[in-house]
Amino acid sequence: NGVRLGVVNLSGSLFMTAGRPALVEVDSALREVREADVVLVDMHAEATSEKVALGWYLDGRVTAVVGTHTHVPTNDARVLPGGTAYISDAGMCGDYNSVLGMDIEEPINRFITKIPRQRFEPATGPATISGFAVDIDDQTGLASKCGALRIGPHLEPSVPTFWEGNGQ
Repeated sequence: NGVRLGVVNLSGSLFMTAGRPALVEVDSALREVREADVVLVDMHAEATSEKVALGWYLDGRVTAVVGTHTHVPTNDARVLPGGTAYISDAGMCGDYNSVLGMDIEEPINRFITKIPRQRFEPATGPATISGFAVDIDDQTGLASKCGALRIGPHLEPSVPTFWEGNGQ
């Protein structure tokens, strides 16, 4: 319905090989999407500290900053004071009974031996879908609320058996 979406994808520099730090490049990237009504920034990085810093740096200037890459959903979805929705990692879509979506055996072998024996093969168990939902204010293009989205068998809430029935 006429809303223009701008998407900026940045790569982290801590524990990764980025050409230039994301916080140095983001202002230039945002100029490329300055006509957008809504701006989503994907921060593809290993370090949560780098993702959090970018969220605070962009608070009030973009609709959402969504961390990706670590494949593990975080529990820190929130709208920052300036109106930017933020989450450190939206999580992966795939079989959570895996190592980052891959069959378990080969990644474990590589951690133990540091020698690849075979290619990684995708895990084929039941999939979980992870994501991030944001309600956007039509007037400002900023977030009014947000939350993590997880559908599937491996992220359902569970209570350890020793807690069941004792009311604590």
